[in-house]
Amino acid sequence: MRILIMGGTRFVGLHFARAALAAGHDVTVLHRGKSGPDLLPDATHLLADRDADLSALRGLRWDATVDVSAYHPRQVRSLAAALDDPGAAGHYLLVSSMAVYDTPDAPGYTEDSPLLPADGPEAEEITADSYGVLKVQCELAARRCFGPDVLLVRPTYVIGPEDYTHRFDHWVQRLARGGEVLAPGRPEDPLQVVDARDLADWMLALLTRGASGAYHAATPPTGSMGDMLEAVASAVAPPGTTLTWVADDFLQARDIQARALPLWTTDAHSRATRTADPAAALATGLDLRPIADTARDIRPFDPLPAALTPEQEAALLTAWHQR
Repeated sequence: MRILIMGGTRFVGLHFARAALAAGHDVTVLHRGKSGPDLLPDATHLLADRDADLSALRGLRWDATVDVSAYHPRQVRSLAAALDDPGAAGHYLLVSSMAVYDTPDAPGYTEDSPLLPADGPEAEEITADSYGVLKVQCELAARRCFGPDVLLVRPTYVIGPEDYTHRFDHWVQRLARGGEVLAPGRPEDPLQVVDARDLADWMLALLTRGASGAYHAATPPTGSMGDMLEAVASAVAPPGTTLTWVADDFLQARDIQARALPLWTTDAHSRATRTADPAAALATGLDLRPIADTARDIRPFDPLPAALTPEQEAALLTAWHQR
């Protein structure tokens, strides 16, 4: 296939591009040239800012378009407008998010569950409150612009090498240091993840088969924060490492923000959407590697600026034990 990737030089897009090239497809990546401009030497590179000028797409056609960088519905519309006709995109795949859902009634919700209301104005700023609605609006725009057979992939938290957010990587690095580790919340708090490489391979397989509709990309809905930390510990933690679970209200009372302890949340909606049923994706070939294997592939990195320092963590643990 001739495949256009809107993005392609960061994380999910980069892994997809590598998978497509390895499978022998003709890959074009459209990006601004700011992230990994020297990557993917075997791909065709179109340098453009999708928020400014997409004239580089005029007169070109592809068998498939993979959109990993649409966060505003106007970006989907402008892509369609830049092409000679909607068919020039070929089979359109939008990487969406689990954040599109309204609060599910129960764990194990499917792709048919109610989405967030999206009939209001389109937000310009991406925030925790606007992100999910914007992704719903992107999905609606995709169907209007590229037809009802678009492919919508709704991943949970994506982990793996090249992750510029370092959310999962934070825990790999912390557990690799060993000692007493502050684990936020409760071990049974829900959490789902998917390795970017597994996601990329599966998306390519879906495109190859001409699949359409919406799919969850996630580990089973029974997954938890405890499962994730235990899996990471089994892969990288030295002997004697322990997890100490510290209650949400204790951390909140001390103004500890979720960004300091990545993948932790106290938001009821966020916790509820971490219990999606991935049965449809698994039935179409999504193959999930063990979390421990992903942890082993994470390279060391500098600590996140928002993460707790060792001194802050030790002070919190001392206060927790003395409460």
